[in-house]
Amino acid sequence: MMHGRSIRARMTIATVVSFGVLILAGVTLISVMYPMLVRSDLVDQADEASRRITTVIDDRRYTGPIPPQDNVSMLQVVDARGRVVAASAAVAGRPPLTSARPGGGDPRVSDRVCQGRGCMLVVGTSNHISAYGPVVVYAAVREPVLLRSSFLPLVLYGSAAALLALMGWAAWYGVGHVLAPVECIRQGLERISAEDLTRRVDVPSTGDEVAELAVTVNDTLGRLEDAVERHRRFVSDASHELRTPIAGLLVRLEAGVEERTEADWRAAMDDAQRLSDIVGDLLLMARLDAGVEIGSDRFELGRLVEEEAARRPGRLPVTLDVQPEVYVRGSRLRLARLVANLLSNADRYGDTRVWVSVAARGDEAVVEVSDDGPGIPEEMRERVFERFTRLDRTRSRDTGGSGLGLPIARDIARAHGGDLRIEDGPRTRMVLRLPRD
Repeated sequence: MMHGRSIRARMTIATVVSFGVLILAGVTLISVMYPMLVRSDLVDQADEASRRITTVIDDRRYTGPIPPQDNVSMLQVVDARGRVVAASAAVAGRPPLTSARPGGGDPRVSDRVCQGRGCMLVVGTSNHISAYGPVVVYAAVREPVLLRSSFLPLVLYGSAAALLALMGWAAWYGVGHVLAPVECIRQGLERISAEDLTRRVDVPSTGDEVAELAVTVNDTLGRLEDAVERHRRFVSDASHELRTPIAGLLVRLEAGVEERTEADWRAAMDDAQRLSDIVGDLLLMARLDAGVEIGSDRFELGRLVEEEAARRPGRLPVTLDVQPEVYVRGSRLRLARLVANLLSNADRYGDTRVWVSVAARGDEAVVEVSDDGPGIPEEMRERVFERFTRLDRTRSRDTGGSGLGLPIARDIARAHGGDLRIEDGPRTRMVLRLPRD
């Protein structure tokens, strides 16, 4: 059962929150800065108009209404006693636009005057040498109603909310569309059970990362199917291999109890030894499958091969061709087991002789074990490394082997960073390659 929010919900929330912060900051900045910028621009217009009139009245008086200056139509000239001595038609006969006057050495004054429903931005510029005497020239512009109402913030924040809602929907839909193939993969995996590992998930035709994920899932399912099949075959073969010596042991023991002959007891001991060997091989393979860390001893591979060849009195003579000072690093005990398995296999299936060589080739140490027995068909050269596999026909003589020798040998080789293969040649030739030290 899935707990917490889905990826789709988390990504939608993250999108809305991140963009919401940015949009909220932008809307707040606009709602604050826009009125300030508009008022500043209007004040600049009024200030420019006031300065123009101040320059005009330096040497003459107006005989009629003051003409509008650009977009500024409310203009007044007010003397030191507060009387309006000249005005534009828009404010003719009206009292001074503001009572504020320049002071403190600053020839300019600005004010915001609100009357009724409207407000004005007023700028005054003093002129002490005008044709009217000392006066203040006032210019005023009306402040837009939009700057004083809540309409602008309402529109901005409403638009932001609508935009965020749209982005949230787009994120939800877009992420859902992207994750739809992933959900199909999940549903496909949910339908797969250990009883039917042949099923695969559908690979979308998008060619993107999700398609690569589906391909990887199918590859993993294929490997899992192979592993389960090998496990089942391993259990079946192990049961069969263990049943044979156990059955023989029981028969020998029953005969021994009844007849008490030495031959029966020796045969029972042989069956018990074979059973012990099979169990030992199974335990070793289990350790190798578990990836138990190998040793790091440095030793001469040729001497190891010579010792194993001398220690095992086989059925056939062994011809050695060992190059000295070929060193490898790893577990001496396990590599000795590998060489012993190769020698045992060659001795079991050879006709007259076994050949063993050790040589250094580049950065590899190479051990070749050959016999002159029946060859192995090319199509069967990989099968012999499968567990409990015995070849049919000429190399299938029953000599008590468990079918685990070569698989164990390859596993040991690969655990040491090398490999074991059957290569072409005039004889059956097992070739072990290990990294040189």
